[in-house]
Amino acid sequence: MKPFSPPARVLLGPGPSECAPEVLAALTRPTLGHLDPQFLALMDEVRAGLRTALRTQNELCFPVSGTGTAGMETVLVNLLEPGDAALIGVAGYFGARLAEIARRAGAKVTEVPGEWGRALAPEALRRAAGGKRFALVAVVHGETSTGVCTELAPMRALADELGALLVADCVTTLGGARLEVDAWGLDGVYSGTQKCLAAPCGLAPVTLSARALEKLAARKTPVQSWYLDMALVKAYWGEQRAYHHTAPIQNIYALHEALRLLHEEGLEARWKRHETHARALWAGLAALGLECLVPEAERLFPLTAVRVPAAVDELAVRRFLLERYSLEIGGGLGALKGKIWRIGLMGAGSKRANVELVLSALRAALAAQGWKAAGDPLPAVHAAYA
Repeated sequence: MKPFSPPARVLLGPGPSECAPEVLAALTRPTLGHLDPQFLALMDEVRAGLRTALRTQNELCFPVSGTGTAGMETVLVNLLEPGDAALIGVAGYFGARLAEIARRAGAKVTEVPGEWGRALAPEALRRAAGGKRFALVAVVHGETSTGVCTELAPMRALADELGALLVADCVTTLGGARLEVDAWGLDGVYSGTQKCLAAPCGLAPVTLSARALEKLAARKTPVQSWYLDMALVKAYWGEQRAYHHTAPIQNIYALHEALRLLHEEGLEARWKRHETHARALWAGLAALGLECLVPEAERLFPLTAVRVPAAVDELAVRRFLLERYSLEIGGGLGALKGKIWRIGLMGAGSKRANVELVLSALRAALAAQGWKAAGDPLPAVHAAYA
């Protein structure tokens, strides 16, 4: 085996996103033991940083060792017991994954189907509930497969009506769009480090409310997963420091640095930066003559879904961008496979240079297939920034 030297890519897909140089440098720091006093102090800073980023005072707030899906599974297997009723919104690939994991946890799942490319409304879930009681209501805040942002605050009243805990998938929104865990009454939230936090893959920030912890404490059956049992893991992250598993030391260094950079920039400023560059991208796409999948009021700022024009080979466009520009964007998943591109402007990658680069590169890739752009996207981008 030879040393691996990866090419420098511009990562503008659905994740992972570009890591800041300071975050990459943090990965090279000397390894400490997972019970070293200095590392334990760093863990406390990570917990505090995540609480600020999530806008919560929850006691349980730390990163789970695993990717965003590990966070999804953590929340569901801890808050659902066999036979519990779960109401889950499914308007994209990751809503469907939520429903599947809930079923595997033994829950009786009622799926609320929605159009891929539109936000789910509380009324749709209310109709599907049919007046029944549920243990848990789960929705995706930022649906990575469609570029849709669903409002979470109105879901709290619905969950209260149903006697349910409210769970939200915030993998794409943490650090890139407004997220208010306490103010919106969210009981279980999970995310990933590789998107708007701009840290490496491998950690899943998770937080549970006091209501959720009461549900966990009152379980009649053991949590399905020993590794993801929060009653066990929180003993390591809390004052007890009880051994559970060997933490991914370097990944936690990187997350600490990513959170430091987030708070140095300011959370509100970080949200505004993602919005500013997304709106400039939308203006450029419109100038090219390309359509976004999602109505503007329901779009995610960190990720934009773009309809593939008729007679254009979407895979060939992505290959052109990778080979000619060393630039990566994403294709569609599930029902949208072959129908959209997904352009991510997340974390350190959310910047003007990337907006102008991806629009110019798209124009060239489409021209190579004989597709004629409506116009030059850059004047529209400049006007959007002005």
